[in-house]
Amino acid sequence: MEYQTIEYKELSVRVQLSVFEGTGANEYHATVTNCNNALDAETQYRHIAQALSAVQAALPANAALVLKRYFVSDAVNQASLLPKEEGVAISIVQQPPLNGSKVSVWAYWVGDAIVRPNGEKAVVAERPAYKHLFNMQLHNGNDDAFAQTEQIFQTYGQALAARRLSLKDNALRTWIYVQGVDIHYAGMVKARRLYFREQGLTEHTHYLASTGIEGRYLHPETLVSMDAYAVEGIAPGQISYLKGATHLSPTHHYGVTFERATAVDYGDRRHVFVSGTASIDHRGEIVFPFNVDRQMERTLENIGVLLAEGGCEMHDVAHLIVYLRDTADYHRVSSYLSAHYPDIPAVVVWAPVCRPGWLVEIECMAVKAVENSRFAAF
Repeated sequence: MEYQTIEYKELSVRVQLSVFEGTGANEYHATVTNCNNALDAETQYRHIAQALSAVQAALPANAALVLKRYFVSDAVNQASLLPKEEGVAISIVQQPPLNGSKVSVWAYWVGDAIVRPNGEKAVVAERPAYKHLFNMQLHNGNDDAFAQTEQIFQTYGQALAARRLSLKDNALRTWIYVQGVDIHYAGMVKARRLYFREQGLTEHTHYLASTGIEGRYLHPETLVSMDAYAVEGIAPGQISYLKGATHLSPTHHYGVTFERATAVDYGDRRHVFVSGTASIDHRGEIVFPFNVDRQMERTLENIGVLLAEGGCEMHDVAHLIVYLRDTADYHRVSSYLSAHYPDIPAVVVWAPVCRPGWLVEIECMAVKAVENSRFAAF
């Protein structure tokens, strides 16, 4: 992975960019961060948009923007500032950037991809052998977290079925945002577990890579929202599920249903999706309570174990999303990242983890060049 940092000083915006150059198509990940918190929200959003346009102009002409996730400080009041564009997967979550700004963005481009709308708030990025499906901002207005989650997964399952796909065979990753995670997480977990069982996803088969964490949507009544990623054209033999058994427990041991990480092989590369990972041991216990520095170390050690199981290392990581429970920990965590991983595109946001004792959670995606003649190139 190649890394670049771009300072747009006239915009007070910093971009961290990762570039994977593949034999078929290149991939690009960027985190876009406002650096002047004195600017008003409208100006910060405008500068983010201008920086993204500048990045797009600097990339090869065939780089197609596939996804943008907006981490915002106040979703309800900033809704009118959010983009209305079509043909790009847009994710919006109220997880305030902890540098004090109003908005940060993670953006993803794929070379030589044709990106088309695929239903409401969904796109498909078409490559010669595969179609990459992003369903974003899935939500529902039912009464409680259980009912909302149930309807969200049913809607997503129907969207997959319309393309003759399934959750079990084609879905790779979800991001689930729960408003009031300390209260409503259990209802989401129960509904997900029951729906997975209906679809044949159990501890004896597999689950999906996932992050389940605090996050609010544009509508205050939305307790649960979800983004999801699936691939059309993928075969079961291309997917493997990473456990990190020396360092982490199976998730079903404490009642949740997601994979620690999922690896996908293509003819020319491997993608590794590491789920939201915290300071946990192989018994499912919290390691280093109350100590964010040691929890950071253990969390990244756990991620390193999962990456190694997938044949990757930290220098293969395309981006990091770091979630903190306590805003007072931001400067310690930011300093740690600057000291150890200064080049990897990263966003640090406020988002309490599902278990109060976990002070930090991190997710990432890695891309590594491989040659596998059994499968078509990405």
